[in-house]
Amino acid sequence: MENFDPKLYGTRWAANYDEWHAGMLDDDGAVARLSEFAGDGSLLEFGVGTGRLALPLAARGHDVVGVDVSEDMLARLHAKPDSAKVTTVVGDMATVELDRVFSVVYVGSSSIFVLPTQADQVQLFRNAAAHLRPGGRFVLETGALLKSRDSGNSRLGVVRVETDQLVLGAGFVDPVTGLSRGAWVIIEPDGASFYPLHGRNCTHHEMDLMATIAGLELEHRWGDWERGPFTAQSALHVSVYRKPA
Repeated sequence: MENFDPKLYGTRWAANYDEWHAGMLDDDGAVARLSEFAGDGSLLEFGVGTGRLALPLAARGHDVVGVDVSEDMLARLHAKPDSAKVTTVVGDMATVELDRVFSVVYVGSSSIFVLPTQADQVQLFRNAAAHLRPGGRFVLETGALLKSRDSGNSRLGVVRVETDQLVLGAGFVDPVTGLSRGAWVIIEPDGASFYPLHGRNCTHHEMDLMATIAGLELEHRWGDWERGPFTAQSALHVSVYRKPA
């Protein structure tokens, strides 16, 4: 992780992010639950990216602020219809300071994993708590890291095969630190392109401790946005932490 530019992900991925991630997650379910939590209040998204959740929430009439370190990702967001309804801020989600509080702060698409250290992830929880009103909620949509589903510390798989394109996903997780280094590799007749995926993995157990440090309490944990149970077979967890009133 040394010398890794946190903006590189957005620079490489922004142009294709929406196409490659279409249908991978339950956007409608996520928007419905977040809207319910917000009620008449405002929402803050850390790692807003191209606006997968922020834009439909704003279309429902919510006041939404999105923070992202990548200006390339935010440019993609603002190229979409009605993007002016979302207020965006260029900044690090772990340290950005906004002069207001929100009913809901949320992180989607496993974006907590892009932070490179445990200290950064703890600071993310603290920053979320600092931007929540009393009784507000911090919600995370995160891939589940369960030992029963692990297949070792490294992985290499085929993502997609087209007539003149092969997409591979590769990565390695350091079992000591949780640091993950990976990439999608796009192989085409005129060469190969690399799309990095770097950060630090952490389990839901560790997130619970981070929440306690930040003064937040676990309210819900589901295996999907439809409030399904979180089990050893779950590929995802939705964790909802509440700031005491």
